[in-house]
Amino acid sequence: MGKNKPTKKFRKYIRTVHLYLGLATGLIVFIVSITGCLWAFQEEIKALTSNVPEVIPQNNPEIDPLEVKNIAQNVFPGKHVHGTLYQGGTSPIEVIFYEEKPEFYKSVFVHPWSGEILHIEDHLSGFFHFVIDGHMHLWLPAEIGSDIVAWSTFIFFLMLVSGIILWWPKNKKVRKQRTWFQWKQNTKWKRKNYDLHQIIGFYASFIAVIFIFTGLIMTFESFAGGFYKTIGGEKEVVFSVPENPAGSFKSTGDGNEPIRQLMPLLKEKFPDAKDYEIHYPYDEKHSIYVEVSNSDGIYYDSDYRFYDQNDLAEVPSETIYGVYEEAGVAEKILRMNYDIHVGAIAGLPGKILAFLISLLCSSLPVTGFLVWYGKKVKAKTSKSKESRVLATSN
Repeated sequence: MGKNKPTKKFRKYIRTVHLYLGLATGLIVFIVSITGCLWAFQEEIKALTSNVPEVIPQNNPEIDPLEVKNIAQNVFPGKHVHGTLYQGGTSPIEVIFYEEKPEFYKSVFVHPWSGEILHIEDHLSGFFHFVIDGHMHLWLPAEIGSDIVAWSTFIFFLMLVSGIILWWPKNKKVRKQRTWFQWKQNTKWKRKNYDLHQIIGFYASFIAVIFIFTGLIMTFESFAGGFYKTIGGEKEVVFSVPENPAGSFKSTGDGNEPIRQLMPLLKEKFPDAKDYEIHYPYDEKHSIYVEVSNSDGIYYDSDYRFYDQNDLAEVPSETIYGVYEEAGVAEKILRMNYDIHVGAIAGLPGKILAFLISLLCSSLPVTGFLVWYGKKVKAKTSKSKESRVLATSN
């Protein structure tokens, strides 16, 4: 009898922690989970609802990166060009504009051969921008919302652990009750709600912890670095663009800048690439950064390549962002992080799983609140009855 007292006290303490952490972060966990659920198929839905027109492929060379940049900047003069995406086939060239403060995020779609402006897209409007803004910032200013989401995600991890401790049964009979629904026709809604919270929480937690862990890696730079070092990584985790080995680039002004020949070089070296995203140099000292996509729908196996502005000689990367085939195990694991987080690492089945787990996680704050509220109402009712009995007896 005495041996069980420490266990009971410990479980009572865990239950209290679980309760108050849940009440404090429940709404945030619900928002982050339900928006994550909605985000799961955003690429597929966007592809079906896109207003970007297709083009008829030609055998002539496409407009070079500098020319298409100049064309697009006539639409948004003075705005920073983040990069230019060459997708080939029937897709126009996409010139992406992005500025952090005040936030500006638009794309100009240009005909690859005529230079005609085909479409302009605002990435800061529409349903999926609303979804991702809620998922990352709770629709608050980024510097406030991102911290709230980050720490609430960490707390949710603690809640999953405490939930498993509370779920863990004392014997086989109780274990059977907690692994599946044992409902009868006369089972009350409070019991059903309790089972939903307990059983769904148990099964969802084993996969949800993966999504939480990958979310923490994206949120906390120090956590990402620590995890990377723990699994044997030795490179820099923070992305950076190397400088030109040949020194600062000085334009001759004759229109023959080496970057104009970059697309033919990329297509010759990587003919099977899905697309090429060119990022213009920060200044005359830094190299040209190109993201070469090797697969549809995933990012981890993309090659991050850097080219000297002076002669297009390839420049090695000192960070985890380099050529995928040359990456070590630790680099590959960390680069898979986003694709694991959204389920894309396993294709459509992975996205379906991410959708379902996020949906189940969104139910936990609701059922948990109802469990607490039901007990609170019951306690008030019992107290009220006791008061009436005492009043009557007196």
